[in-house]
Amino acid sequence: MDVYKITGENRLQGTIKVSGAKNSAVALIPASILANSPVTIGGIPEISDAWTLKALLEEIGGEVSFENGKMTIDPTEMIALPLPNGNVKKLRASYYLMGAMLGRFKKAVIGLPGGCFLGPRPIDQHIKGFEALGAKITNEHGAIYLRADELIGAKIYLDVASVGATINIMLAAVLAKGRTVIENAAKEPEIIDVATLLTNMGANIKGAGTSVIRIEGVEELHGTEHTIIPDRIEASTFLIMAAAVGDGITIDNVIPLHLEAVIAKLREMGVKIEIGEESIYVPKTDLSTLQAVDVKTLVYPGFPTDIQQPLAVLMSQAFGSSKVTDTIYTARFKHIDELRRMNADARVEGNTAIIKGPSRLHGSTVTATDLRAGAALVLAGLLAEGETEIQDIYHIERGYSSLIEKLHDLGADIRRETIVARVAETKE
Repeated sequence: MDVYKITGENRLQGTIKVSGAKNSAVALIPASILANSPVTIGGIPEISDAWTLKALLEEIGGEVSFENGKMTIDPTEMIALPLPNGNVKKLRASYYLMGAMLGRFKKAVIGLPGGCFLGPRPIDQHIKGFEALGAKITNEHGAIYLRADELIGAKIYLDVASVGATINIMLAAVLAKGRTVIENAAKEPEIIDVATLLTNMGANIKGAGTSVIRIEGVEELHGTEHTIIPDRIEASTFLIMAAAVGDGITIDNVIPLHLEAVIAKLREMGVKIEIGEESIYVPKTDLSTLQAVDVKTLVYPGFPTDIQQPLAVLMSQAFGSSKVTDTIYTARFKHIDELRRMNADARVEGNTAIIKGPSRLHGSTVTATDLRAGAALVLAGLLAEGETEIQDIYHIERGYSSLIEKLHDLGADIRRETIVARVAETKE
């Protein structure tokens, strides 16, 4: 199996560039299905999820090229082939194929999606939205069957402000007849990004980024060119890394507005942050002055659930007792056990993690249980004394593009190695 090996305690310095947003890319690529001519999307991160979606679009007849972060998709020959198994199971965001294929073909068969296991992540709000538009939905043999004679605009109130459901309903509604209103819509920047692409394709969408989105259905959508927004989660991860092990790091290709909740929390801890137009500079942080903080994750524009795990590493270096309460995903504390192997003083009580610092972290063999837990372990490895080996790195590579190269350029001692799996002896 492939692992990351990190020799810690190297100070990092220089400029690191943020890739395009993973959570935008996985929705923008399926959105291209709705066009009647080629769509080009620039700035797509070179992550496994993007390659999986490319393969899925090719399975249904799309012609797709992907190089240097630019994906060009010709959807003209696509057909509504069922996708019950295989690549669909590899990523959670394959559910966007439901909205896009339903919008274009009025039918779809999609296997129940995969991704990181973070506790219950139901798609009931997506289904409720599709049914309101006139689709019949059934679950047969572990696949979702969607069928509609025609889609007709409707008023849809989301019980929870779900990013996935908001985007999926938008995808299904842009070609529906009449007006669709999504109330209690999620407000994340990725939703605005998808709405921008769809509008450039000819859709009529108002209110993306607010809690009420209005969509007037149109007859057809055409191809366009679009550049994806920078990844605010990757940028936030690098901000925390710069605070933990940086001797002056510039994070380039960012939209500072998208990072306000994270910047505010880091400043509260005592991290100095200098904000430019499209970059952020973090001078060397004196770890002896870091203060413990309490964090509660919330939907955007609150503190992102995806960043509480990397932040836990910085909390382990702060003076006092920090608390993280995750209101989004109850099972998002698997990194705590791994950090404890590295000598962090941390425990979980219900949906709260309590981290006491400062602790001197020691290199160890740890496992990336999900994408952002993996990011946390990379940060911990950079900070720890000795060598850290991170297993199950495929989780990390689902969301961070060219991570090793980017960290090398700052002076990190990190490498990817293939090791022979150690098989546990079984005793009769």
